[in-house]
Order: sequence, then structure tokens, then C-alpha cells
Amino acid sequence: MNIVVSGAAGFVGSHMCDRLVAEGNRVIGLDNLITGSAKNLRQLEREPRFDFVRQDVSAPFHLPQPVDAVLHMASPASPKDYLEYPIETLDVGSIGTRNMLELARTYNARYLLASTSECYGDPLEHPQEECYWGNVNPVGPRSCYDESKRFAEAMTMAYHRKHRTRTTIARIFNTYGPRMKLDDGRVVPAFIDQVLRGEPLTIFGDGTQTRSFCYVSDLVDGLYRLLFSDEPYPVNLGNPNEMTILAFAETVRKLAGAKADLIFHPRPEDDPRQRKPDISKARRLLGWEPKVSLEEGLKLTYEYFVNLEAGAVPVR
Repeated sequence: MNIVVSGAAGFVGSHMCDRLVAEGNRVIGLDNLITGSAKNLRQLEREPRFDFVRQDVSAPFHLPQPVDAVLHMASPASPKDYLEYPIETLDVGSIGTRNMLELARTYNARYLLASTSECYGDPLEHPQEECYWGNVNPVGPRSCYDESKRFAEAMTMAYHRKHRTRTTIARIFNTYGPRMKLDDGRVVPAFIDQVLRGEPLTIFGDGTQTRSFCYVSDLVDGLYRLLFSDEPYPVNLGNPNEMTILAFAETVRKLAGAKADLIFHPRPEDDPRQRKPDISKARRLLGWEPKVSLEEGLKLTYEYFVNLEAGAVPVR
């Protein structure tokens, strides 16, 4: 198949490109590199079935050949990035989504939207099922990301209903692994960065807020299965094993063999207090659930960042 991936140089996008190429597909990766990195694609530099095009998908563009599938994965995803690029985040969720949908409609291609658990906001229901409509502040500092993804889902469903585009929507929960940026502000790279530097671990709030962590290879497997499904409505993809940030900090300290202190800062505005996916739908429709344990995934991620600091990063 000929497959187009926007956000190809991003953390998840680059791993998705690896999987698609490994499955024998020809992949065209698009990225404007404002938050992605060309280094994430260096393992594909000599791959004849992969082409990279530096392209902002919020701007008009044309591809000369037909495509069989379109994956829209472009967007700043960490709070640090989307707070720095709020307009660009809104653009890629709205204009970029429509441009990618038009590409899929033109060639009658399959279409997958990489959405987010942030559509649930600071949830009042726990765990979060796909039928929950969310508790989102539409004018808060995180709204540029939350609302761009909610709009992207609405646009995707409009194309499905109006044009019968074969669409799928993945609501992605916290994902971690190699190729994350150490300075992107998310808790996994932040804690690992601080441990490697011998600094205290920074806890926002009192640390009792919960998260669940899915290793990137598990997420990519879920996305791949979802792409070839016929489910048009959102599907949660994430790890349902929930833990507090305090417990996660202790896990990182144990992994690193460090006795790092903890320092506490105020919890950011609209930061979710709970986050845990109900993945019953993914189990039923896709036969999917995470397989990589937190201990195993964190070990691989920690080793990646240790090698990164040493200047010898393995290709994973």
C-alpha cells in the first residue's frame, strides 16, 4: 500500500512509519519539523520504500501519486510545545485535518486520526469510556490542544457521514518510549532527565493525580490494527494500569538506583486529576491490549536516554 503519514518526524509518528515500512508498505512522511525531528527518521534514510517531505499540512499541498491510506498524526502533543505554538496547534487540528481528509477522499483511501485522551479534559467519569463527552475548559490554556483535537474528531465524522470516507479515530492516552524529547515537559522524560542530571524530581500538585503509561510499540500496534478496522467512532488506546505520580516517581528512582529528592510545585491549570482508559472496545474490536510492562518499557526508555547522553543512540 501507499500510505501518507503526517507528523512523521514526531515521537509516535516516526515509530508508526517504522511499523508501516516493516509491514511492506511504501510510506510518504510529512512534517514541518516545528516539534518533530529529522533524527527520528534516520533509520529510514536508506529505505527505498520511505520518502520524507518537509511540509506543513495546514498549508495547501499536492501529492503526485494515489494513496491507499492517510494517517493524520501531526500536532504538537506536549504541554510545553502546544503552549508555545497555540495557533499552529489549532491550525493543524482544523485546516490540517481537512487537508488530510481531502487527500483521503480524493483517492478513496482509509483515514486514521490520531486524537487524544485530552478530549475528556479533567474527567468527571473514571475510567474514561469512549461514550463520555468530557469536561473540557474551552478557554483555558490547554484549550488550543483539547479543542483542536475535538474539532478534528468532529471534522473526521463529518467526512465519514457526508462523503462516506473510511475513517477511524484513535484516542491516545499517555505514551512513552525512545525518541521522546527530554525537554518536552511530559512526566516520563522529565523524571528521567532529572535523574540523569542528579536533580530532584519535580511533582506538580501533591502527586496524588493519576496517569497510565503505554509503551510506544504497544500503541503503534493498536494504531495499525485500528487503521484496517471498519470502526468510525473513537477507540481508546492506552494502558489501563493506573498509578499516582508519586508512585511513578518512586518507580523511576528505583530503576535509576537514585535517591533523588522530590520537590513540589502548584498543579497547572486544567491539569487532569485522573487519567485511565477503558479499553474494552479495543479488546473487543481489535483484539488489542498492551503487552509491555511498565518496568520493561521504562528500562528500554531509560537506556535510550542514557545512550543519547553518551552520544550513542541505538536504533529501536
